[in-house]
Amino acid sequence: MKKLLAVSLTAALMLGTMTMTGCGAGGEDKPTLNVYNWGEYISDGTDDTLDTIKAFEEKFNVNVQYDMFSTNEEMYTKLKSGSVSYDVIIPSDYMISRMIKEDMLEKLDMSNIPNTQYIMEKFKATDYDPTGEYSVPYTWGTVGLIYNNTMVEETPDSWNALWDERYKDNILMFLNSRDAFGIAEKLLGYSQNTTDEGEIRASADLLKQQKDVLQTYVMDEIFDKMEIGEAAVAPYYAGDAVTMIAENPDLGFVIPKEGSNVFIDAMCIPKGSPNKELAEKFINFMCDTEIGVANIEKICYSTPLTNVYDALPDEVKNNPIIYPSDEVLSNCESFVNLPDETNLLIQDLWNEIIAE
Repeated sequence: MKKLLAVSLTAALMLGTMTMTGCGAGGEDKPTLNVYNWGEYISDGTDDTLDTIKAFEEKFNVNVQYDMFSTNEEMYTKLKSGSVSYDVIIPSDYMISRMIKEDMLEKLDMSNIPNTQYIMEKFKATDYDPTGEYSVPYTWGTVGLIYNNTMVEETPDSWNALWDERYKDNILMFLNSRDAFGIAEKLLGYSQNTTDEGEIRASADLLKQQKDVLQTYVMDEIFDKMEIGEAAVAPYYAGDAVTMIAENPDLGFVIPKEGSNVFIDAMCIPKGSPNKELAEKFINFMCDTEIGVANIEKICYSTPLTNVYDALPDEVKNNPIIYPSDEVLSNCESFVNLPDETNLLIQDLWNEIIAE
């Protein structure tokens, strides 16, 4: 599904950039753009796909230092420490809101990002970035259950599957606090954005109970485990579920009846970036039709851009995992940035959970 169009795009892009690759001749130093993104979250040249980083380097005669993180909290902590400097980061909605509040992001010069004209209306003026000055959406998606049909007794329809004794030692769980608490909160009938201390502590208790049946906590490690049949059920992101199902047809994906999270990941520039204009060119480049299609077809997430969506094959547009129905989405909610005291409580409780 993902590979044929990417091959043709590679050829087309090479023709467009071939005349520019000699710009660095003579050995002069090239500027370096530092990019910090999720793992498995870009078209990277593997499996005959377009290497979008290399294409950007060639087009603009620059170098890109590309690093990856596993969770929003990992990314936030690294930037907050001040020990590293990045020019482009791709956090999720609630974390963008937090970073805006803490003055950690630059306002974008949209004149350098003309491809923002393609942002779908529902992804403009969002709750996490009401003025749309700090971020440009990259992808969106949902969280659900990935399950192995050969290892479960029936198709799961509830988050309760992650506590099911029948699958003891074959259950995986998120290794990040916000997603883990969100699942427990949904199972208990609470909002994933609750600030009620009693509800949060009840969710923590439920997560502690889960440890008796867990195999382990994972983030990107889930790919290997689910693809080779080392676990029966796990929660993860819809786009990654599509990738795993392509590798192992025994896998399925469902959004549980209790509801789930719908998220947006967006491109931002951290405060103090030494390459802000180049960073804005990178953001605009990522929104080009050819580049956007290559990225979406590789990672299988949903696009917030009209130009990219219109260019996608029908088999992608009609995949209910990638583009769930309005009915399914109506039972989902987006994370918001919680008050500082709530974030601290969740993190303290999470540290207790995983330390036990």
